[in-house]
Amino acid sequence: MRTYGVAITVPEPFGSVLQEHRASFGDPLAGSIPPHVTLLPPTVLARGSQGDLEQHLAAIAAATAAFPMVLSSTGTFRPTSPVVFVQVSQGISSCEQLERAIRSGPVERDLEFPYHPHVTVAHHLPEAALDAAYAELAGFRAEFLVDSIDLYAHGDDSVWRPLTTFALAAA
Repeated sequence: MRTYGVAITVPEPFGSVLQEHRASFGDPLAGSIPPHVTLLPPTVLARGSQGDLEQHLAAIAAATAAFPMVLSSTGTFRPTSPVVFVQVSQGISSCEQLERAIRSGPVERDLEFPYHPHVTVAHHLPEAALDAAYAELAGFRAEFLVDSIDLYAHGDDSVWRPLTTFALAAA
C-alpha cells in the first residue's frame, strides 16, 4: 500500500515564503509538506494502482483549463480543527470542480470534512502559535496562474514528494 495525494503546489517565490513562515510558527511538518491546495487528501492505494491514478489525472488535467488563483489573508478551522490557513480568494470554484473530478474513479472516497480549498500554515500547535500564524499572515497575498496539478506520494520518511505533474489545458 502507498499513500497518495493530489494538489496545486504553491509556486515560487510564494511557496518558500509560506514554508518559512510555517517553520517559524514551530510546525514540525513545515519541512515535510510543500505549501499546496489539496485536491485529493491522503488516500491509501495498492502500489500497483499508480498507473490507473495517473491516467485518471491526465484525463482530468487535459479537460481542465488553467485558471488564476489568488491567496489572501488567513482563516481557521478552530474550534473544529486546530488549523490556520491562507485563504483561496480567487479560484475557489475551479478548485471545487477539480476536487470533485479527481475524487472519482480509482480514488472515489468520502471526505471527513466538507471540501474547502486553502493552504495550511499551522496545524496542531499551541493556541498561541496558531494565533501568531493567523495574525502574521493576515496581510499575505499571492497571485498566480494554476496551470498544473501534482501527484504526491507520502514517503517512508513522512515527507510528501511530487511524483508527476499534469499540465492543465491552456486557458
